[in-house]
Amino acid sequence: MTKQRYYSLDVFRGATVALMILVNNPGTWAHMFAPLKHAAWHGCTPTDLVFPFFLFAVGNAMAFVIPRLQDAGQTVFWRKVIKRTLLIFAIGLFLNWWPFVQWVGDDLRFREWVDSGNEQRGVRIFGVLQRIAVSYFFASMLVYFFKPKSLVYLSALILLGYWGLCAFLGEGDPYSLEGWFGTAIDKQVLGVAHMYKGEGVPFDPEGLVSTIPAIVQVVFGYLAGAFIRKQGQVDWLWAKVPKTTEAHFKLLAGFMVTGFILLVLGWCWSLGFPINKKIWTSPYVLYTTGLGILSLGVMIWFIEVQNIKNALTRFFDVFGKNPLFIFVLSGLLPRFLGLFRISDGVSAEGVPQYLTALSWFYKYVCAEIPGPPELGSFVYSLCFLGVMWGICYILDKKKIYIKV
Repeated sequence: MTKQRYYSLDVFRGATVALMILVNNPGTWAHMFAPLKHAAWHGCTPTDLVFPFFLFAVGNAMAFVIPRLQDAGQTVFWRKVIKRTLLIFAIGLFLNWWPFVQWVGDDLRFREWVDSGNEQRGVRIFGVLQRIAVSYFFASMLVYFFKPKSLVYLSALILLGYWGLCAFLGEGDPYSLEGWFGTAIDKQVLGVAHMYKGEGVPFDPEGLVSTIPAIVQVVFGYLAGAFIRKQGQVDWLWAKVPKTTEAHFKLLAGFMVTGFILLVLGWCWSLGFPINKKIWTSPYVLYTTGLGILSLGVMIWFIEVQNIKNALTRFFDVFGKNPLFIFVLSGLLPRFLGLFRISDGVSAEGVPQYLTALSWFYKYVCAEIPGPPELGSFVYSLCFLGVMWGICYILDKKKIYIKV
């Protein structure tokens, strides 16, 4: 089997990474087009699809790795999975702490693990990469030791169990920010100082408890990848022109029917258990997985069956070759550049003001574009994405692929 046979998976993964970078790097968080914002609480915007799609893509990749690890034996499996889990988690923690110093007035000070001046603040432990690491670890164990049919039952049990925990352990409205049971556990295990504060209170949208259903997202991705791998043994994926074969229709029909069923199940379940990314509800898993399967099915139809490979697929493909590296770089670079300040006059109170290179570019270039302020913020995001793509393109040209 060659990677070319599964080019659609590279494009799907690359498109997901590109969207992650785009939505995480606006010119200003104060001005963003609605589809580029997360839902305030319940609901699902296009932006809320990005992270579950990436977990789904992680599962897709596992479908081509786990069989080799099963052949190699448990020793190789545990060594590979534990090493990769620890590396991804450590990189995420490094990213949260980076650049280890911060401006406090006119002084650069070391970022303490727990702020000595405020014990409620410190370095956040969890985050996007940490959730990927933990989800990958437990999903790997499940898919290594259980058959696909058993994985379906186990996934259903996990999602139903999570619903029960939310319903019976929550207080007041169990699906609200204040009533969700997981925050109390995260506070006890992680500590308030090491939790996300973006909601105005200590609450971690990538914390321990809400990672439980995210594991199922990876398992579903594995099952989809295993189905592609099984059907990909036949000749039609090698075809240079469209071919109507039984295998071809079986794969696409299976994807479309399964995606639609999961989509409907997620929506129906949401009538009693809301779709919510921030606490990663069970209907959210089904709903986003359904959309992920449908999206991948469309890509398989156009890219593998119709053999459509153009500038757009190439654009996303290069992101898919170095997904983890470019995502980390997109977080490291702005924070590093933030250490170098550019004087920007004084405030009305006479306090000196500063910009970074990136914020200067936004304020004096992108924000000056005629139109609503959201336009300038979006143009900045596109420019930043373009820089990241250029780096990926150079790495791809030189056949440099950074993996863990």
